[in-house]
Amino acid sequence: MDGDEEPGWEVDPEDDWGVAVVATVGRQLRLRREASGMRAADFGRAVGYGEDMVYKVESGRRIPRPEYLDKADRVLDAGGLLAAMKEDVEKVRYPKKVRELAELEAKAVEYGVYVGLSIHGLLQTPEHARALFEVSQSAYAEAELERLVAARMARKAIFERTPAPALSFVQEEVTLRRKVGGTMVWRQQLEHLLGVAQLRNVTVQVMPTDSGAHPGLSGKIEVLKFGDGTVVGRSDGAYNGRPISDPKQLRILELRYSTIRAQALSPKESLAFIEHLLGET
Repeated sequence: MDGDEEPGWEVDPEDDWGVAVVATVGRQLRLRREASGMRAADFGRAVGYGEDMVYKVESGRRIPRPEYLDKADRVLDAGGLLAAMKEDVEKVRYPKKVRELAELEAKAVEYGVYVGLSIHGLLQTPEHARALFEVSQSAYAEAELERLVAARMARKAIFERTPAPALSFVQEEVTLRRKVGGTMVWRQQLEHLLGVAQLRNVTVQVMPTDSGAHPGLSGKIEVLKFGDGTVVGRSDGAYNGRPISDPKQLRILELRYSTIRAQALSPKESLAFIEHLLGET
Protein backbone atom coordinates (compact mmCIF):
# COMPACT_ATOMS: atom_id res chain seq x y z
CA MET A 1 0.00 0.00 0.00
CA ASP A 2 1.26 3.48 -0.84
CA GLY A 3 2.45 5.38 2.21
CA ASP A 4 0.29 8.39 1.31
CA GLU A 5 -2.96 6.44 1.40
CA GLU A 6 -5.32 7.12 4.26
CA PRO A 7 -5.42 4.23 6.77
CA GLY A 8 -8.88 5.11 8.06
CA TRP A 9 -11.62 7.68 8.30
CA GLU A 10 -11.95 11.19 9.70
CA VAL A 11 -13.14 11.54 13.29
CA ASP A 12 -16.33 13.56 13.80
CA PRO A 13 -15.36 16.17 16.44
CA GLU A 14 -18.99 16.39 17.61
CA ASP A 15 -19.14 12.66 18.32
CA ASP A 16 -17.90 12.64 21.92
CA TRP A 17 -18.07 8.87 22.35
CA GLY A 18 -16.39 8.28 19.01
CA VAL A 19 -13.61 10.74 19.79
CA ALA A 20 -12.98 9.01 23.14
CA VAL A 21 -12.85 5.54 21.57
CA VAL A 22 -10.48 6.57 18.79
CA ALA A 23 -8.22 8.41 21.28
CA THR A 24 -8.06 5.29 23.47
CA VAL A 25 -7.25 3.03 20.54
CA GLY A 26 -4.57 5.45 19.32
CA ARG A 27 -3.00 5.65 22.76
CA GLN A 28 -2.83 1.86 23.03
CA LEU A 29 -1.19 1.63 19.61
CA ARG A 30 1.41 4.23 20.57
CA LEU A 31 2.19 2.61 23.94
CA ARG A 32 2.59 -0.81 22.31
CA ARG A 33 4.83 0.60 19.58
CA GLU A 34 7.03 2.51 22.03
CA ALA A 35 7.27 -0.51 24.36
CA SER A 36 8.54 -2.56 21.43
CA GLY A 37 11.22 0.03 20.72
CA MET A 38 9.96 0.76 17.18
CA ARG A 39 10.06 4.24 15.73
CA ALA A 40 6.94 5.50 13.99
CA ALA A 41 8.69 5.45 10.61
CA ASP A 42 9.77 1.82 11.03
CA PHE A 43 6.34 0.79 12.25
CA GLY A 44 4.72 2.57 9.29
CA ARG A 45 6.88 0.67 6.82
CA ALA A 46 6.06 -2.60 8.59
CA VAL A 47 2.28 -2.08 8.31
CA GLY A 48 2.38 -0.38 4.91
CA TYR A 49 1.60 3.22 5.85
CA GLY A 50 3.49 6.49 6.02
CA GLU A 51 4.93 7.90 9.24
CA ASP A 52 2.51 10.85 9.18
CA MET A 53 -0.47 8.51 8.99
CA VAL A 54 0.85 6.51 11.94
CA TYR A 55 1.00 9.69 14.04
CA LYS A 56 -2.55 10.64 12.98
CA VAL A 57 -3.91 7.29 14.12
CA GLU A 58 -1.95 7.32 17.37
CA SER A 59 -3.06 10.87 18.18
CA GLY A 60 -6.74 9.97 17.65
CA ARG A 61 -7.17 12.06 14.51
CA ARG A 62 -7.92 9.07 12.27
CA ILE A 63 -10.17 6.04 12.74
CA PRO A 64 -8.00 3.02 11.83
CA ARG A 65 -9.34 0.44 9.43
CA PRO A 66 -9.71 -3.16 10.70
CA GLU A 67 -6.77 -4.35 8.61
CA TYR A 68 -4.57 -1.64 10.17
CA LEU A 69 -5.26 -3.08 13.63
CA ASP A 70 -4.65 -6.63 12.40
CA LYS A 71 -1.26 -5.66 10.95
CA ALA A 72 -0.34 -3.67 14.07
CA ASP A 73 -1.23 -6.65 16.25
CA ARG A 74 1.11 -8.94 14.27
CA VAL A 75 3.97 -6.43 13.97
CA LEU A 76 3.85 -5.52 17.68
CA ASP A 77 3.22 -9.11 18.78
CA ALA A 78 0.19 -7.97 20.83
CA GLY A 79 -1.37 -11.42 21.05
CA GLY A 80 -4.72 -10.30 19.70
CA LEU A 81 -5.22 -7.36 22.09
CA LEU A 82 -4.96 -4.72 19.36
CA ALA A 83 -7.03 -6.73 16.87
CA ALA A 84 -9.74 -7.08 19.54
CA MET A 85 -10.34 -3.32 19.41
CA LYS A 86 -11.85 -3.72 15.94
CA GLU A 87 -15.29 -4.21 17.46
CA ASP A 88 -15.38 -0.74 19.01
CA VAL A 89 -13.70 0.84 16.01
CA GLU A 90 -16.30 -0.81 13.74
CA LYS A 91 -19.04 1.11 15.53
CA VAL A 92 -17.17 4.42 15.56
CA ARG A 93 -16.50 4.36 11.82
CA TYR A 94 -20.18 5.05 11.19
CA PRO A 95 -21.51 8.62 11.62
CA LYS A 96 -23.20 9.34 14.95
CA LYS A 97 -26.65 9.86 13.43
CA VAL A 98 -26.43 6.55 11.59
CA ARG A 99 -25.44 4.73 14.78
CA GLU A 100 -28.34 6.24 16.69
CA LEU A 101 -30.80 5.21 13.98
CA ALA A 102 -29.31 1.72 13.77
CA GLU A 103 -29.66 1.32 17.54
CA LEU A 104 -33.38 2.11 17.33
CA GLU A 105 -33.86 -0.25 14.38
CA ALA A 106 -31.97 -3.00 16.21
CA LYS A 107 -34.45 -2.85 19.11
CA ALA A 108 -37.69 -2.43 17.16
CA VAL A 109 -40.16 -5.33 16.91
CA GLU A 110 -42.21 -3.40 14.32
CA TYR A 111 -40.99 -0.78 11.90
CA GLY A 112 -43.22 1.05 9.44
CA VAL A 113 -41.94 3.68 7.03
CA TYR A 114 -43.23 5.76 4.14
CA VAL A 115 -40.67 7.26 1.73
CA GLY A 116 -41.46 9.71 -1.04
CA LEU A 117 -38.15 10.91 -2.45
CA SER A 118 -35.84 7.90 -2.60
CA ILE A 119 -35.77 4.17 -1.93
CA HIS A 120 -35.44 3.58 1.80
CA GLY A 121 -31.88 2.92 3.02
CA LEU A 122 -32.76 -0.54 4.34
CA LEU A 123 -33.91 -1.52 0.86
CA GLN A 124 -30.97 -0.14 -1.12
CA THR A 125 -28.23 -2.09 -2.83
CA PRO A 126 -24.63 -0.87 -2.24
CA GLU A 127 -24.45 0.39 -5.83
CA HIS A 128 -27.70 2.34 -5.50
CA ALA A 129 -26.59 3.88 -2.19
CA ARG A 130 -23.22 4.87 -3.65
CA ALA A 131 -24.89 6.53 -6.65
CA LEU A 132 -27.09 8.59 -4.31
CA PHE A 133 -24.11 9.78 -2.28
CA GLU A 134 -22.14 10.59 -5.43
CA VAL A 135 -24.81 12.98 -6.75
CA SER A 136 -25.26 14.84 -3.46
CA GLN A 137 -23.98 18.40 -3.15
CA SER A 138 -21.15 17.27 -0.86
CA ALA A 139 -17.82 16.50 -2.51
CA TYR A 140 -17.15 13.23 -0.68
CA ALA A 141 -13.67 11.78 -0.83
CA GLU A 142 -13.45 8.12 -1.86
CA ALA A 143 -12.81 6.98 1.72
CA GLU A 144 -15.82 8.93 2.99
CA LEU A 145 -18.03 7.48 0.24
CA GLU A 146 -16.92 4.02 1.28
CA ARG A 147 -17.68 4.83 4.91
CA LEU A 148 -21.18 6.14 4.17
CA VAL A 149 -22.12 3.18 1.99
CA ALA A 150 -20.77 0.72 4.56
CA ALA A 151 -22.76 2.45 7.30
CA ARG A 152 -25.97 2.18 5.31
CA MET A 153 -25.37 -1.47 4.48
CA ALA A 154 -24.57 -2.29 8.12
CA ARG A 155 -28.11 -1.25 9.10
CA LYS A 156 -29.45 -4.10 6.99
CA ALA A 157 -28.51 -6.47 9.78
CA ILE A 158 -32.11 -5.90 10.89
CA PHE A 159 -33.18 -8.47 8.27
CA GLU A 160 -31.06 -11.15 9.99
CA ARG A 161 -32.42 -10.66 13.48
CA THR A 162 -34.11 -13.50 15.39
CA PRO A 163 -36.95 -13.22 16.12
CA ALA A 164 -37.50 -11.21 12.97
CA PRO A 165 -39.17 -7.80 13.35
CA ALA A 166 -42.25 -6.92 11.29
CA LEU A 167 -41.13 -4.46 8.61
CA SER A 168 -43.43 -2.49 6.30
CA PHE A 169 -42.36 -0.04 3.61
CA VAL A 170 -44.46 2.23 1.41
CA GLN A 171 -42.55 3.66 -1.55
CA GLU A 172 -43.75 6.33 -3.94
CA GLU A 173 -43.92 5.13 -7.53
CA VAL A 174 -41.45 7.79 -8.67
CA THR A 175 -38.71 6.37 -6.39
CA LEU A 176 -38.94 3.09 -8.29
CA ARG A 177 -38.94 4.67 -11.73
CA ARG A 178 -35.93 6.94 -11.16
CA LYS A 179 -32.89 5.19 -12.70
CA VAL A 180 -30.37 6.06 -10.02
CA GLY A 181 -26.90 4.91 -11.07
CA GLY A 182 -27.98 3.96 -14.59
CA THR A 183 -30.12 1.19 -16.05
CA MET A 184 -28.08 -1.77 -14.74
CA VAL A 185 -27.93 -0.46 -11.15
CA TRP A 186 -31.64 0.41 -11.37
CA ARG A 187 -32.59 -3.08 -12.52
CA GLN A 188 -30.46 -4.69 -9.81
CA GLN A 189 -32.16 -2.44 -7.26
CA LEU A 190 -35.65 -3.47 -8.37
CA GLU A 191 -34.67 -7.15 -8.39
CA HIS A 192 -33.29 -6.76 -4.87
CA LEU A 193 -36.52 -5.07 -3.80
CA LEU A 194 -38.54 -7.99 -5.16
CA GLY A 195 -36.40 -10.41 -3.19
CA VAL A 196 -36.76 -8.49 0.08
CA ALA A 197 -40.51 -8.09 -0.44
CA GLN A 198 -40.94 -11.86 -0.44
CA LEU A 199 -39.50 -12.27 3.06
CA ARG A 200 -42.22 -13.39 5.46
CA ASN A 201 -41.68 -10.52 7.87
CA VAL A 202 -41.49 -7.78 5.20
CA THR A 203 -44.29 -5.92 3.42
CA VAL A 204 -43.54 -3.60 0.51
CA GLN A 205 -46.24 -1.39 -1.00
CA VAL A 206 -46.18 1.10 -3.84
CA MET A 207 -48.02 4.42 -3.73
CA PRO A 208 -49.12 5.19 -7.31
CA THR A 209 -48.43 8.71 -8.53
CA ASP A 210 -52.05 9.08 -9.62
CA SER A 211 -53.41 8.13 -6.19
CA GLY A 212 -54.05 11.76 -5.28
CA ALA A 213 -53.27 13.56 -2.03
CA HIS A 214 -52.29 11.57 1.05
CA PRO A 215 -50.75 12.28 4.50
CA GLY A 216 -47.20 11.50 3.36
CA LEU A 217 -46.85 14.37 0.91
CA SER A 218 -45.08 16.50 3.52
CA GLY A 219 -42.23 14.00 3.89
CA LYS A 220 -41.00 10.68 5.23
CA ILE A 221 -42.86 9.02 8.10
CA GLU A 222 -41.38 6.41 10.45
CA VAL A 223 -43.02 4.47 13.29
CA LEU A 224 -40.93 2.12 15.46
CA LYS A 225 -42.50 -0.13 18.11
CA PHE A 226 -40.47 -1.90 20.79
CA GLY A 227 -40.89 -5.04 22.86
CA ASP A 228 -41.67 -3.11 26.06
CA GLY A 229 -44.68 -1.45 24.43
CA THR A 230 -43.04 1.91 23.81
CA VAL A 231 -43.23 3.64 20.42
CA VAL A 232 -41.07 6.24 18.68
CA GLY A 233 -42.17 8.13 15.59
CA ARG A 234 -40.74 10.69 13.25
CA SER A 235 -42.05 12.74 10.35
CA ASP A 236 -40.20 15.18 8.11
CA GLY A 237 -43.33 17.32 7.92
CA ALA A 238 -44.23 17.45 11.63
CA TYR A 239 -42.62 18.16 15.01
CA ASN A 240 -39.61 19.69 13.23
CA GLY A 241 -38.57 16.20 12.15
CA ARG A 242 -37.59 15.24 15.70
CA PRO A 243 -38.30 11.76 17.14
CA ILE A 244 -41.46 11.85 19.27
CA SER A 245 -42.86 9.58 21.97
CA ASP A 246 -45.84 11.60 23.20
CA PRO A 247 -48.93 9.30 22.98
CA LYS A 248 -51.18 11.96 21.42
CA GLN A 249 -48.67 12.87 18.73
CA LEU A 250 -47.93 9.20 18.07
CA ARG A 251 -51.61 8.41 17.52
CA ILE A 252 -51.75 11.11 14.86
CA LEU A 253 -48.60 9.81 13.19
CA GLU A 254 -49.80 6.20 13.27
CA LEU A 255 -53.14 7.27 11.77
CA ARG A 256 -51.32 9.04 8.96
CA TYR A 257 -49.23 5.96 8.25
CA SER A 258 -52.29 3.68 8.33
CA THR A 259 -54.04 5.99 5.85
CA ILE A 260 -51.00 5.89 3.54
CA ARG A 261 -50.95 2.08 3.61
CA ALA A 262 -54.66 1.95 2.86
CA GLN A 263 -54.25 4.23 -0.19
CA ALA A 264 -51.23 2.37 -1.57
CA LEU A 265 -51.34 -0.72 -3.76
CA SER A 266 -51.68 -3.99 -1.88
CA PRO A 267 -48.48 -6.00 -1.33
CA LYS A 268 -49.47 -8.40 -4.13
CA GLU A 269 -50.31 -5.55 -6.51
CA SER A 270 -47.06 -3.82 -5.57
CA LEU A 271 -44.96 -6.86 -6.47
CA ALA A 272 -46.75 -7.08 -9.80
CA PHE A 273 -46.09 -3.37 -10.38
CA ILE A 274 -42.33 -3.74 -9.73
CA GLU A 275 -42.17 -6.80 -12.00
CA HIS A 276 -43.94 -4.76 -14.69
CA LEU A 277 -41.34 -1.99 -14.36
CA LEU A 278 -38.57 -4.54 -14.88
CA GLY A 279 -40.36 -5.87 -17.92
CA GLU A 280 -40.50 -2.44 -19.55
CA THR A 281 -36.73 -2.41 -20.24
